[in-house]
Amino acid sequence: MNTLNTQVAIIGAGPSGLLLGQLLAKQGIDNIIVERVSGEYVLGRIRAGILEQGFVDLVREAGVNERMDKEGHVHEGFDISYYGQVFNINIKELTEGKTVMCYGQTEITRDLMEAREAAALTTYYESSDTAIHDAKSDAPYVTFEHGGESYRLNCDVVVGCDGFHGVSRQTIPAEQRTEHERVYPFGWLGLLSDTPPVSDELIYCKTKRGFALASMRSETRSRYYLQVPLDHKVEEWTDERFWEELKKRLPEDMAARLVTGPSIEKSIAPLRSFVCEPMQWGNLFLVGDAAHIVPPTGAKGLNLAASDVATLYKLLCKAYSEGDMSVLQRYSEIALRRVWHGERFSWWMSNMLHDFDEQEVGGMQKATFDQFMTSELDFFLNHQAGKQVIATQYVGMPYENID
Repeated sequence: MNTLNTQVAIIGAGPSGLLLGQLLAKQGIDNIIVERVSGEYVLGRIRAGILEQGFVDLVREAGVNERMDKEGHVHEGFDISYYGQVFNINIKELTEGKTVMCYGQTEITRDLMEAREAAALTTYYESSDTAIHDAKSDAPYVTFEHGGESYRLNCDVVVGCDGFHGVSRQTIPAEQRTEHERVYPFGWLGLLSDTPPVSDELIYCKTKRGFALASMRSETRSRYYLQVPLDHKVEEWTDERFWEELKKRLPEDMAARLVTGPSIEKSIAPLRSFVCEPMQWGNLFLVGDAAHIVPPTGAKGLNLAASDVATLYKLLCKAYSEGDMSVLQRYSEIALRRVWHGERFSWWMSNMLHDFDEQEVGGMQKATFDQFMTSELDFFLNHQAGKQVIATQYVGMPYENID
């Protein structure tokens, strides 16, 4: 067996693992990443692209911001179409100058991959049989297979950035973790196309036909979503059918100027809210989807992962600079405070904007639930204070200081 040594072993080469690795390397903290699939497969994942200011600042701190700053689009607000009536949420005005940036997760990942390669940092793609050992000890290690050979990776800490189905969370004994989950009775059918976006900023649409979202990746590439039943199949949705339904859910003036075209990618994603507590076990630390998932309605998934990265990065820097690894035991408590804020906002936005067709929702009859949520959305959109509540949560809670 080949033996490797590092300070931080990172499992997962998605944007979270890559960003943490780049930040640590900038501070002279050695790290090795182990990834189950190929780099090309990772880049093939089509995900969200609305970045909070905290995420943008982290990317800049990592020194991987050149293309993001050049090609990313700063958004000062977004629209909510409420049964055809459009309300603008001017987040810059409502949050004293804060904004978000539209820059695709695929592009962030590509930039981080290229930076890691340029810095000659070690990543083992297409690894199998990855396992975490002795996580509760001061000498944890990771074993994996790569290129037909066996490896043992000795380290100080293990960071699980390997998503909901990865090995990291499952390493924590079931009796040592509490998992909270809410599965939604619908999914999002997403279509990516090389067409100019219908709007310069996002449009969230609540309609009698169901939810829709008009998003973008660039001035020439658009991403659109439709709420669909969970039993629908992608094959049932031709491009023509998708565009026809989207037009019915967009405000009339926007539907009239919608540019359609062949899809590059189509997929249906189920929606769930999920949190695992705690987010650490000994010297194993969970980051991003390994610990929590949110419905994409509030654009929080990638941003919550970034806040995990920021917290763990600062704690690791403090631990190594002061020679005291015990400070890492604060990670879960700090990270979870922001996670629960994001979870609640995403749940709230999902409840207000989607159509629930099940007979009972949260213990109440569907008709009662619909009236309740319509009344709430009506209040928030028609009062400046309500818009400010939405805007403040949309731009994200500030990262906590690590004393």
